[in-house]
Amino acid sequence: MARSILTAQVPVTSGLIPVYGAADTNGSAFVNNGRRFLHVKNASGSPVNVTIANPALVDGQAAPNRVVSIPATTGDKMIGPFPSVYTQSDGTGQVYVDYSAVTSVTVALIEVAPVG
Repeated sequence: MARSILTAQVPVTSGLIPVYGAADTNGSAFVNNGRRFLHVKNASGSPVNVTIANPALVDGQAAPNRVVSIPATTGDKMIGPFPSVYTQSDGTGQVYVDYSAVTSVTVALIEVAPVG
């Protein structure tokens, strides 16, 4: 199954009320531009691990994925920005995200726009 594609939401000086979507059992993906953050909220009764796939090789060995634990019940974390090492090498320019559980887990992709 295909990953769900997350669309970035950009805050402005008048504010942003982020729109959250349910975490996908197939994982998520988004185009990496170095200014995006993944905001994950966990309302379930158990912690959830969010895994950011790392396609890099170091001396021919696979580099470890980044795993971030989101606390149970009212846990939320802002994850990012993502250095280019997390960008997949398949030409899509995407970051791949997986969730250990998706029940009561919501996500939003926030992009900090350059000032100027």
